[in-house]
Amino acid sequence: MSSYDSTITAPPAPPAPPITTAASSTSHASADATAATWITKEAGNRRIPYDRARLERAIDRVHAEFPQLDAADYKRSVFGFVERKDAVNADDLVDHLIREAEARVDVAAPEWEMFAARIYLHRLYKRASRNRFYDVAQKYGSYVGLQESLADRNVYSNDILRAYSKEELVEAGKMIDPARDLLFNYNGLYLLATRYLATDTSREVYELPQERWLTIALYLMQEEGTSGKGGRERRMQLVGEAYWALSNLYMTVATPTLQNAGKTGGQLSSCFIDTVDDSLQGIYDSNTDVARVSKGGGGVGAYMGYVRASGASIRGVPNSSGGVVPWIKQLNNTAVSVDQLGQRKGAVAVYLDVWHRDIEAFLDLRLNNGDQRLRAHDVFTSVCIPDIFMEAVERRGDWYLFDPHEVQRIKGWYLQDFFDEKKGEGSFREKYEEVVADERISRKTIKAIDILKRLMVSQLETGNPFMFYRDEVNRKNPNKHAGMVYSSNLCTEILQNMSPTRLMQEIISGNQIVTTKQAGDFVVCNLSSVNLGRAIVPQGGQGDLITDVLERLIPIQVRMLDNVIDLNLLPVPQATITNRKYRAIGLGTFGWHHLLAQKGIDWNSVDAEDYSDTLYERINFLTVQASMALAKEKGAYPVFQGSDWHSGAYFRDRDYDSPQWLELAAQVAVNGVRNGWLMAVAPNMSTAQIAGSTASIDPVYSAFYYEEKKDYRRPVAAPGLSLGTWPYYEKGAYRVDQFASVRQNARRQRHVDQSISFNFYVPSTIRAGTLLELHMTAWREGMKTTYYVRSNDIDIAECEWCSS
Repeated sequence: MSSYDSTITAPPAPPAPPITTAASSTSHASADATAATWITKEAGNRRIPYDRARLERAIDRVHAEFPQLDAADYKRSVFGFVERKDAVNADDLVDHLIREAEARVDVAAPEWEMFAARIYLHRLYKRASRNRFYDVAQKYGSYVGLQESLADRNVYSNDILRAYSKEELVEAGKMIDPARDLLFNYNGLYLLATRYLATDTSREVYELPQERWLTIALYLMQEEGTSGKGGRERRMQLVGEAYWALSNLYMTVATPTLQNAGKTGGQLSSCFIDTVDDSLQGIYDSNTDVARVSKGGGGVGAYMGYVRASGASIRGVPNSSGGVVPWIKQLNNTAVSVDQLGQRKGAVAVYLDVWHRDIEAFLDLRLNNGDQRLRAHDVFTSVCIPDIFMEAVERRGDWYLFDPHEVQRIKGWYLQDFFDEKKGEGSFREKYEEVVADERISRKTIKAIDILKRLMVSQLETGNPFMFYRDEVNRKNPNKHAGMVYSSNLCTEILQNMSPTRLMQEIISGNQIVTTKQAGDFVVCNLSSVNLGRAIVPQGGQGDLITDVLERLIPIQVRMLDNVIDLNLLPVPQATITNRKYRAIGLGTFGWHHLLAQKGIDWNSVDAEDYSDTLYERINFLTVQASMALAKEKGAYPVFQGSDWHSGAYFRDRDYDSPQWLELAAQVAVNGVRNGWLMAVAPNMSTAQIAGSTASIDPVYSAFYYEEKKDYRRPVAAPGLSLGTWPYYEKGAYRVDQFASVRQNARRQRHVDQSISFNFYVPSTIRAGTLLELHMTAWREGMKTTYYVRSNDIDIAECEWCSS
């Protein structure tokens, strides 16, 4: 492509002629057919003659990287697009080049996606060089200059310029390796560039992909090694390690970290969970806190189980309470009203216990039929389920619904404050049976199976509610000595201690009102994910002994996550207190199906289940080891003493009895761990897309399909798709055996101290008994949570796993 194409550098074009009239243009066309077309730039103020030979040479330079592709038809299409017109805008030409490349993606030639990425990448280089005044042949300009320029524009914060010397930033800039931009496919590069790279108010390109990775590395390591001999040298080594991990796409950081690290404003954490107190002040304070979190881009889980039921008494007056539904509608309005700078509305999940007297109205919240005054379509619902309920479903027994306020008033305790320490026995079932036996307490009696049927109807219509198996969650909670887990977050993977924040007093002091609150545990989690599709592949070495990069990757990843805790500016003060009390992180993964396809392992096989067990045990071991090493260096999290980490119960409960694990448990008992929770597998759809792999632990939607855009259809191929990997992708999400998926996740759940965002993919015509058995299997296998039930219209005859 010539200089009129704003993507790839070429020899200078001749000076542009003056704007011509239609008559002179026609005369010119009769002399030379290829010169009849003009390429316009700068909003039509500049134009140069089209030269087919130059455009062909530029296409050939990209094609040389992919000689296996047949470019003849591609060229004909591009030439035809240009030569049919009197004038073509340069940007429109580049868009057409990209679109034509994408349109040719298929099973036999998936490399066209990378071809499109190269064209788009050159466009980014061209625009950045123009805006930053350097030669595009360099690809990247001065990193120090970028920092100073965007700090002056108030796009970057001054943190990096304050923390590092100019010499260190020059050294950091030398780490940039433009060749790593070639790892991006078009879809991932486009998403990164349009949503996450730093731009000014005019949305012009300044920051390039490798500079985003380097800025994140510098920002997260700014407080490392700032004292002591060799500290700054050590810090630059850590910056290099973080840049290595990010730029090779071995890992990704959470979306808020990717978006905000090194920039002005914004916080770095994805997930928050609040516990709503049963008081007018507590309910409205929680609503305000949810609004503040939502404004900063965080997703919120809100536990409503303490809020009294409809018809409960208020200040002794019976039948006064409207129950949880009106307050959930308030949260719904907050989610819609407080959006994230106009980019997307807030996201709130509400959780309620299955024994709460309002559970039936709660299950109907998102339905499209019925009284719309009782609906809340913009929140996500989730049900907290004890073992004893699932046992009642199995035997088709009765279930009792209570008002939590009445239980507390008569018994002196809340039912939700207990859990079963073992399956089949424990304090929750004892307390539940005690409440059932107390005739002073009103209740509604219903068949347990009828509640679950109602729940499944909602799931097939709306995808909600999510499932939260509270006994298993709390049994496996390594910090049960310091609190309890009542619910999860928006995506069901975060499980940490929770408690409500309560107003203690308000004092008038002159013209000021001084408010004192008792801070509850307002959950925060800081996320990052290993790219299994790239990190677990042969990396070379003598005899190919080095099979992956996990041993190098996970320690730097854990350090980065831990540093987020200290650098984060959270929108809710009690969240900051909780964050530093537990120092929780959530190291997760994506690219599971991508990895299975690369290794030639069928999704439905026992091998996939065994591999899930083996791989996640190794990831967990390295994560615990890395957090222990950080604790040795910086100190354990404040409430480590008395935890399951400290006592060794964490290791015993998971049957970690090999010599390697026993040695690590002994080291943890002495040194502690830096982080109270370590692992959580999030949905991470966006960051997996950027890294060119499959999302989370989900199967691909399809090996190959077409995505509808506004004015064209875009083919989408599974990552690494080839004739060799096709058999392992062929059964997409709705055709792989969902029971096999449950077994896979149960095996990996043992190694994940928090939880997994785990979806069911079912046909909309699924039998109720099959969906019920999926839920029962997930509970029996020890799953802690399940996420969406994603239903789809497919031919039931093709759905082998659910047809029997």
